[in-house]
This record gives sequence, structure tokens and C-alpha cells, in this order.
Amino acid sequence: MKNYLLVTLSSVLALASNAIQAVPDIQHWVTPNGARVYFVEAAEIPIIDVRVSFAAGGARDEAKPGLAKLVSRLLTEGAGELNANLFSERLAQTGAIFATGARRDMAWLSLRSLSEKQYSEPALALLQSALSSPRFDQDAFDRGQANALVAIRREQQSPAAIANKAFYLAVYGDHPYAAPLTGTEDSVTAISRENVVAFHRRYYVANNASVAIVGAVSRAEAEGIALALCAGLRSGAAAAALNPVAMLPRAANQHIEFPSIQSHVRIGQPGLKRGDPDYFPLLVGNHVLGGGGLVSILFDEIREKRGLSYSVYSHFSPMAELGPFTASLQTDNSQTEQAIAVLRGELQKFIANGPTPSALEAAKQNLIGGFPLRISSNAKTIEYLAMIGFYRLPLDYLQTFTDHVARVTLDDVRSAFSRRLDPDKMITIVVGRPRAEDG
Repeated sequence: MKNYLLVTLSSVLALASNAIQAVPDIQHWVTPNGARVYFVEAAEIPIIDVRVSFAAGGARDEAKPGLAKLVSRLLTEGAGELNANLFSERLAQTGAIFATGARRDMAWLSLRSLSEKQYSEPALALLQSALSSPRFDQDAFDRGQANALVAIRREQQSPAAIANKAFYLAVYGDHPYAAPLTGTEDSVTAISRENVVAFHRRYYVANNASVAIVGAVSRAEAEGIALALCAGLRSGAAAAALNPVAMLPRAANQHIEFPSIQSHVRIGQPGLKRGDPDYFPLLVGNHVLGGGGLVSILFDEIREKRGLSYSVYSHFSPMAELGPFTASLQTDNSQTEQAIAVLRGELQKFIANGPTPSALEAAKQNLIGGFPLRISSNAKTIEYLAMIGFYRLPLDYLQTFTDHVARVTLDDVRSAFSRRLDPDKMITIVVGRPRAEDG
């Protein structure tokens, strides 16, 4: 049965990936106990995707970095009357795909199943149980904690992971965004099962939840699914708003020695929030600067013209509070100084002057032309829907996306970049061997 379901899922997903869907209509309502629900009906293929998100990410860890990530990992390690092994067996019988995750703002649990009730109902029942009554058995907690420590030690061997952690710490200082999502060996070791239970009880509540549903079900069926999923959740209270992110007072540079051939470089500062009016000018402008892959300025200047890096890019990561702007590259240790100088120079020029008219129009055409592919499957749509619901973006966000892109002008981009980024107040993180030790 499991193999049959996996083959069927693969077939329908292949069909979905080839289809360019119309922009979906988003329906929205609130359950009696306070969970916000967002629904897109997609009858073309017999699949249902569900994602339940909570404001329960790493920013809520307080003095125990890694707690939100650990709670998320343990949600499917036994629930209700089923211990970890029985839960896993029941899940395998449904053929459904479960996933959990946590970022700085949010944590979530998602489900993908065939929409026929003989498959979806038992899968949804497991999801409901994992949401509202995870067991957090001591043996499961011990395994989860041990696995988290292994993950942290693995990150200590990754120059990219080291660079990312150092970058967030330097950019965010005392703000909750600074702490590493996976925690540290000391912080994870100090987490107790009681901490996990208390965190779940505080944040995994209906008034702190948003539910996204995409698939071959009717509005009435979606209402029933949302009601059943949230029925076991306490109403609770929404998580408190995070403190604003402070802008950096000055530039700072940090070099972290690591025995690698290449240096990993991160340059950036706080950028923008979700729902920010500068989002579309910054999105379009960054597509020209470093977000457009092979056609971006950074790729052309640093890789194509000078051969200083195989991979170079820039991006904004909007969050509930100011998420970071990051420019990244990897380069041979002997070329680190030159690569950083070129990267800083291109950032400075772009912030001062913006894109050329032709580059701006090309970026807009690329973003508009590629937008249908961003929502061409249930899996892609559920990502957008969950983001819209969690950050309470307008319900017409997808319908108006290309219009917002089309209206961006050169003045919009220049104004947004000059106001939001300051090349003289950026953090620079380098992980690699100092040049003096090369060779």
C-alpha cells in the first residue's frame, strides 16, 4: 500500500510541476478557538497540503537557544496513545509525508496526503494528535537532545554554518534573532523535558496559530479539517510582539580562522520587515544586484570578469522585525581581500546609483515572467499561503504581486536602497585561513 501511494504521489506531483496555474483565490476565516485559516481550492490533482504555523520560532527561546528547534523535532516522536515507534508505523501506513521545522519567527508542522478520505483522514488524525497532544516521552526527548548535539557538532565543521551564526550574532547583538537556531552545546544540554513541555503549552495554542490548506477539497471540507485540527488546541494567547531591531551604529569586521581552502564571506546589516512598503523596490533592485543568478551585477563583476568566486549573491530576508540583507561569496583564501573589496565596491555603487534603466526593465520582466512558476504546484502554493497567513499579508498578495513589480521605478529602487542600506555600517564576517598562512 505504501509503495502504491508513493508512486501515485510521484505521478500527480509530476503532473502538477508541468502545469502553470492561474493565480489562486485565497479564502480566510477564523476557528471558534482563534486559529486563523487560509485556504486555496486546487481540484486539479487529488492531493491535500496542510501546514500549521505558530509564532514559536527561535526568537522565543529566551535563555535556552535551541529550544524551539528541539520542540519542533519532537512533535512527531509520539502523540496521544502512540509512542514514537507506533506513531511512525501509523504514519507509514497512510503514505503521507510529514515535516516539521523552525525558523527564527515561526515553527510549523506540515502534511501532504492523497485527498481521498481513506488516506487523508487517518493522516490528518495523526497531525491533529501531534499538534495538540505530543507525548514528549523521556526516551524520545533524550534521543532528540542527543541528535541536536550531533547537529551542532556537525555545524562546527562547516565554514558556511559558522559564518551564518557569526553573522546573525554580529548583526543582531542582544536581539532574539542573534541566537543560533540549533543552539549551542551548553544551551541544548541545559534544556530539560519540562522546558519542552512548557514551551509547547505556551506557544502551541490556537490564538498563536495560522493554518494553511491547499488541495482537492471543498470550502466546507476545509472548514471541517481546520476545525478538527485545532479542536484539541487551547485558545491561549498570541505570542508577544518582538522588540524592534536596532540599526548598526558602525561597521565591524570579524575573521574566524578555519582550516579550509576557501574563505566564506558574509556582508550585511538589518534590512526590512514583512509587509514593508519598500519590499518590491528592494526585491526588484536586488534582482539586478545579486539575486538574479547568472545575470546579476555581483555575478558578472566577481565571477565572470575576475574569477574570484564560483558563487556570489545577495538577498533580503524579511521577517517579523527587520530581517537581514546579506551579500555572500566563497573565494580562495589568497583572493579574499580582493573579492571583499570588489563586493564592497559594487554594493557602494549600487546603493548610490541604483540599476540602469535596461537592467531594471529586464529584472521586472524576469520576475513577472517567472511568477507563474512560483505557484505552479500545491507544494509551492502552500509555502506562499503559509507565509501570507503567518505574517498577515493582504489576501490579494498573489493577485497583485506582478502589478507591484511592474510599477517599480528607478527612483523607487534608488530611494529604497539609499534609505535602507548603509555600506559604511555593514558587518563583514570571514571564515577561513588568514592570507599569511596560505601555501
